[in-house]
Order: sequence, then structure tokens, then C-alpha cells
Amino acid sequence: MSNTIEQKNSVIDKIERFGDKIPHPFYMFIALCIAVVALSWAVSISGNSVIHPSTGNEVYVKNLFSGEGLVYVLTSTVSNFIAFKPLGLVLCMMLAVGLLQEVGLADAAIKQSLLNAPRNIVTASIFLTGIIGNLASDAAFILVPPLAGIIFAATNRNPVVGITAGFVAVAAGFTANIFIAGTDVLLSGISTEAASIVAPVEVSPVSNWYFMLISVPLLVIVGTVLTDKYIEPRFDKKTKFNFGSQKSGNQETYHVSDKQKEALKWAGYSSIAFIAVLLVLLLPEDSPLRNANGGIVPSPFLKGMVPIIMSFFFLNAVVYGVKAGVIEKASDVPDLMARSLKGIGGYVVLVFVIAQFIAWFKWSNLAIFVAVNGAELLADVEMPKFAMLALFMILAGLMNMIVFSGSAQWAIMAPVFIPLFMLLDISPEYTQMAYRIADSTTNIISPTNPYIPMILALIAKYNPKVKFGTFLSMMVPYAFFLFSIWGGVFLIYAMTGLPVGPM
Repeated sequence: MSNTIEQKNSVIDKIERFGDKIPHPFYMFIALCIAVVALSWAVSISGNSVIHPSTGNEVYVKNLFSGEGLVYVLTSTVSNFIAFKPLGLVLCMMLAVGLLQEVGLADAAIKQSLLNAPRNIVTASIFLTGIIGNLASDAAFILVPPLAGIIFAATNRNPVVGITAGFVAVAAGFTANIFIAGTDVLLSGISTEAASIVAPVEVSPVSNWYFMLISVPLLVIVGTVLTDKYIEPRFDKKTKFNFGSQKSGNQETYHVSDKQKEALKWAGYSSIAFIAVLLVLLLPEDSPLRNANGGIVPSPFLKGMVPIIMSFFFLNAVVYGVKAGVIEKASDVPDLMARSLKGIGGYVVLVFVIAQFIAWFKWSNLAIFVAVNGAELLADVEMPKFAMLALFMILAGLMNMIVFSGSAQWAIMAPVFIPLFMLLDISPEYTQMAYRIADSTTNIISPTNPYIPMILALIAKYNPKVKFGTFLSMMVPYAFFLFSIWGGVFLIYAMTGLPVGPM
């Protein structure tokens, strides 16, 4: 593959140019709303109908381009926005996660875990930290790759390989975690909205947790083996250069002070105390956090997972902030929480149009119409369920080439595929998990990924000869093997019928 970015004839270059022409997701969803109006008019005048699988009633498509449709649009716009479940869930999580970031706990934890990693497990530590680092949201993209480059250089290894490994860990493992993160909350909210088209099913933020506990060590092992056994030896043979004298950024920026280390220690103590109290409340068979039969699945504990996680993050953030000197008085806490929400305006604007699109799609009955007809078509083909999920993953991965935003892409795909697969006896939790794998593993080769230019600029500080072509030649093996192995393990898991999380 060419080493220069000027060559513009590759498939990736064509996708990149096409992706540059794709409008902002805000306008994409406005176009989708217009398309729903037009399609509801066309199908409604045809008089076609379907039988609702839950009620058994005959369902006709309702015309949004009518007096009734106009009244619905005008009277439901505000309620569609306010009642959109992911909005409240994400705002709640951002209050806690944002406080973690504002006090510096997320940054310090990432730095400390990488800088103190034993030399013989440096690569594995980078992958584990990068994957878990999605708790810090996009901050992990800023911290992990440059730190990985510094650590590789300090251990006399190629820093470019370290930077790319850090990028892969964060991007390809973005939705995997051993903790419940903001991504779980966001995607489950959209999935719940989509599932309600067929039946009142709630997809919990912990609905993929069981499989995620398997995914994290799997991704760490695959990523480490690929880096150490294939990428690094191949890259060093292909491009030899002196990187020992190169420096990337101010290394003092990545230093963890003694005060921060002490604060991290106290945050660890608070984590242990929180978990201990939670276990004391949860373990008794007559605990109010259990269900009527004394079980945990389902239970108030699982339904209350968001405020529990919020409390956990909030406690750790306050303890760390006080010990690190970031929080000096009580009023600092709400001020920092308010500051953390300043960057969420773009998400709120996007949610407004996403909420309208999904609500219109449901009200017009287009959602159930498409789902029933699509399910009948696939049933006639008699395709195995695992094959349907495999094809869906491929489609989601291809779509990620032009729509990088995971939430925006899922908001487009979920209202179509979740109801369709539900009618084919594939649960929303499995569909959501399949999407997460495809979306994550193709992040690293998506030309619309806004962090790729940053990574290229970071690499250029070590070696300006490395251009997009060389970078892509390193990313493609990661994307292929992570997609194939992670996706393959998931399909095998799905065939066993085991739950991907608490249902």
C-alpha cells in the first residue's frame, strides 16, 4: 500500500471523499423525517396493511401528510423530545461522568495505570486501559495514544506502533467495558424506544454486561498478540528510523503528582466502601433491591442501575477532588457538574431531531409495516438467525464508514432492525450487541473518524514519513481480526442461547 496520502484512487480514499460530502447528522435526520412523511403518504394511499404480531389487529399506515398528521406533529413535538428516554439517561450519567473528568480523576487514573505498567505487559496494559478508558468518553482518545507512544519509546520500542495500539484500544474497544458506561445507557435507551414498536420491552443499560465481561479480556488478548507478533515486527522491518531522539508533546503533561496519587488511593478506598455497602444491601434474600422471589434478574437493583452508577462515580469524584485540592468548598461540586454539561449541547440538538424521527416512524405505523414485511421476507428465505446477525454486523460496519457517530447510526438502524429481528425471535439485546461489535471494530478504519487526523499529527512528531496509507495498512489487520474474532465469538455465544446480560 502506498505511503503517501496524495494517492486518491483507493477504495478508502473514495469512501473518504464520499464521507466528506455527507451532511451533519442533524440534517440527515431532518431528511429522514421528510422521507418518513413522503413514505407514509405513498403507502397509506396504496391501502396496504399488516397484522400486528402482538395485538392481532390489522394495521394501516397513517398519513403524516394529512390534517391528522399535521395535528400530531404540532401537538407532539415537545413531548417527543422530553419523553425520549435516552435524553434523560445520558444527562444523568453526564452529571456523574462529567464530574469525574472535571476533577481530573479519569485522566489521573489512565496516566497512573499506563505509566506504572510492568514492562512485560505494556501492550496488554495499553489495551486494557484504552478499553476501560471509554468511561472518560472522548478524553481517552486524547490521553491513551500519546501515553502509549511515550511508553513504547521509553522501553526502546517503536512509538508509532504504541500510538496506533493505543488508538485501536480506545476506538475498536469503545463500547466494551467491565463497568457500565455512558454508551450502555445511551444505546439501551434508543433500543427501548425501537423495541416498543412491537412490544413494551425495556432494554436495560446492563443488557449486554455478561458478554462485555467476556469481550474485554478477549479484545486485550487479540489486540496484544496482533501488536506484538504481527504489527510491530512487520512495521519495524518495513520502516526503520531513529525515534530515540523524538519527543511527542510535553511529557510533564502526563506526569501524576504525589498529591494526585494520594487522591487516587483515597478514591480506591471509597470505591471499596461503596461496593461493600451495596453488597450489604443486596445480599439478604429479603432485600428491597431484589424481586418478590428473592432474585436479582429482574429486580429494582437492575432497574436502578443508572442512579447506582451515578452515586458510585459521584462519591469517587468528590473524594478524589477534595484530596487532590480541586474541590475546596461545597459550592465547587455543583459548579464543576454544571461545567461538565457545557459540551453536551450538540448532543441535545441532535436528540431533538432523532426523537421526532423515531416518534413519526412509530406513529405512522411505518415501523411495524416495515418490520412485519421484512420479517416475512426473511422467514421465506429461511436464513439461520446467526447468519442474519452476521449480515447485520457487516451492514453496520459498512455504514460506519460514512456515519461515524455511534448514537446517530444506531438511531437510524434500531427502529428498523430491532422490531424486524424481534418478529424473528431475536431479542433486542442481541441485536444491540451485534451492532456494538460492528461499530466499534470499524471505527479505526472509518474515514469519517475525527480522531484519525489527530493520530496522524501525533505520529508525525515521531516520523513525518508515516502518512495515511501506512497508517491504514496498520489499521486494516486490526479491524479484520477484531471484527472476525469478536464477532465470531459473539455468534457462537448467540447460538448457545446464553443471555448477553441480565434480562
